[in-house]
Amino acid sequence: MHIHVITTGGSIDVEYSLQGTLVIGQPMAVPILEQARTLHKFTVESVCRKDSAAFDDANRDLIRHHARTADAEHILITHGTDTMTTTAEHLREVTGKVIVMTGAMQPARMTDSDAPFYLGLAVAALQTLPHGVHIAMSGRIFPAGQAKKDRARGIFI
Repeated sequence: MHIHVITTGGSIDVEYSLQGTLVIGQPMAVPILEQARTLHKFTVESVCRKDSAAFDDANRDLIRHHARTADAEHILITHGTDTMTTTAEHLREVTGKVIVMTGAMQPARMTDSDAPFYLGLAVAALQTLPHGVHIAMSGRIFPAGQAKKDRARGIFI
């Protein structure tokens, strides 16, 4: 299976700068997927590299364009959790592809990060789901339009 990974930033890619501020670093999907030793072929494309709370429709249009034109049927999108559901809705018009969005509540660079689990969940989901847009978070798979972030508990419901 060929999986095209589109990275957009968000908590999964956050790191501390030398000045002590949080910044979007290099995409963490690559080292996590390499560590998993999966036999799937991956291509990776970094699109936005920003906090999803700062996304606008132009960013979502760009993500949709890259998903639509990717030379793969299976698309994994790493995305900030704040507006993941909004972007998922924006992607629903992309047809003929299985798109799974995931992210992290804690940066992948932190030892207690949930990022490796969610990336694994997303890869498993890509292998079993029909065409459409889905969100892989909180140990569950949600079709686009059927998930929301519960900020108080830090989970998707």
